[in-house]
Amino acid sequence: MRPSRLAMRPYTCLQCLSRTRPVFRRPTTATSIQTPRIASLHNSSRFLQQQQQQQSSDSPAAASRPSIAPKPVVDIKHIRQNPDLYAQNCIDRNYHQQASYPQRINDLHAQWQAKQREARSLRERSNILRRQLTDPGSIRDENADTIAAGTKFLTRDELIAEARKLKSLLSTIETEETRILSEIESLALAIPNLTSEESPRGPEPKLLSLINEHPEPVPSASDRVWRSHVHIGNELGLLDFASAGTTSGWGWYFLLDEAAQLEQALIAYALDLAVRSGWRQVSPPSMVYSHIASACGFQPRDQNGETQIYALAQSADDAARGKPELSMAGTSEIPLAGMHASKMLLCPGDISEFSPLKYVAVSRCYRAEAGSRGLETKGLYRVHEFTKVELFGWTYPSLDSATDVFNEIVDLQTDLLSSLGLHCRVLEMPTHDLGASATRKIDIEAFFPSRRERNEGWGEVTSASICTDYQARRLATRLKGEDGKMIEGGYPFTVNGTAMAVPRVLAALLENGWDEETGTVVIPEVLRGWMGGKERIGPKAPTKKGLGVGV
Repeated sequence: MRPSRLAMRPYTCLQCLSRTRPVFRRPTTATSIQTPRIASLHNSSRFLQQQQQQQSSDSPAAASRPSIAPKPVVDIKHIRQNPDLYAQNCIDRNYHQQASYPQRINDLHAQWQAKQREARSLRERSNILRRQLTDPGSIRDENADTIAAGTKFLTRDELIAEARKLKSLLSTIETEETRILSEIESLALAIPNLTSEESPRGPEPKLLSLINEHPEPVPSASDRVWRSHVHIGNELGLLDFASAGTTSGWGWYFLLDEAAQLEQALIAYALDLAVRSGWRQVSPPSMVYSHIASACGFQPRDQNGETQIYALAQSADDAARGKPELSMAGTSEIPLAGMHASKMLLCPGDISEFSPLKYVAVSRCYRAEAGSRGLETKGLYRVHEFTKVELFGWTYPSLDSATDVFNEIVDLQTDLLSSLGLHCRVLEMPTHDLGASATRKIDIEAFFPSRRERNEGWGEVTSASICTDYQARRLATRLKGEDGKMIEGGYPFTVNGTAMAVPRVLAALLENGWDEETGTVVIPEVLRGWMGGKERIGPKAPTKKGLGVGV
């Protein structure tokens, strides 16, 4: 297994999920979908609202999936066999509502079994009636079935009436069976992924390592003047929030001159490093079906109870016809995962134990959760729209294979941030900070001088997650061997990570590169090739002043 430079201890398998490592079999020798007319952009997806209502209910019913949506294949048997494991996992991850779902699933399963027994009894009686109606001459007086069923002396009309009654009863039972199974599936889908033993339990992360030296380890001993990126952007004419407030509202921004160049330089640098490291470049769509976003684990709420996703409003006619709803992708992780929805990948061929599928994509990302975050809402740190370079991998269904790609992502993130000269800390994230899909997550936080009063100046700039088969099962992505049959394990694992979240890294570069004496910002050496060889960003000529910047 490829070692990580973080010197992390070996990864421990999840309980029950991977007791037996899948055996690798080595080789022996469009339909066009019309986009609905957009009436308005809103952050309350109808599909996601349905999911939210299910999760807030004591007994949620299954959401109505569009006919084109992948059919999820959750391992409900594993949940039923390990209810305490899943309940404790929900508690550990701060999903207290969902902690009751495993027991509820077992209760519903018992109800379903009772309905099965009841239906079986009715079908047996119905079969006896059918035989008597179709061939009454073959029924003997001593026939035990007819005596037990009490049908021996019934007339033909009575037999027909009884058969109709049984048919109605069976239909009612089958409807109830379907409702129970649908509710079981809905509950199972709402349960988060099992958690890695590497993840600290509770709210506190674990420090793994540091990147670069701290620029001011003892603030009181330094006379250095720190500025926020908002102040620097205003001073140098690089950021314009006031105009964005007029055109788009709060949470958007204009990048001007060298800031716009710096955005493109960061994108090009991250893409160049990723592609040279063997990641295949993809240009994904920015709109995705809401059911694809939900399958990837982007549920209506985050840990702060805020909506995550913008959805495109549908016309009444489209909604009535059940046309699938579209959302703006919050990250290219969603369309990259959706690329292989409802597909059967080949092993070997598409994926093998030592050869994952690795994609890198640059995209605009749209987040609706930006409000009500206090100091975080100022400037570029938390915005509604931004550019991000994302890494996404499909791996063989083993934790060793997934961890190899995971370590590769974290190493690439470390290389990028280290070469930019940013002081960062690498954190193993705790259970309270894990999204629904992640079994394990590592964040890298950079030092922002302007955020000293909040979290000692630290702010997240990259993240990397292992999602095991959580997404593959919900996207119905399978893995088959050379014999055409699903391999042991069946569902590939997914791994994702941020290569470059542009606005936050740009803000960190402005703040950490600021020189109060000269009134300039130092451009990292690795970016100068994409900045026309420029070494510093300085004040503009007087004719360029006067842009309304504001916050």
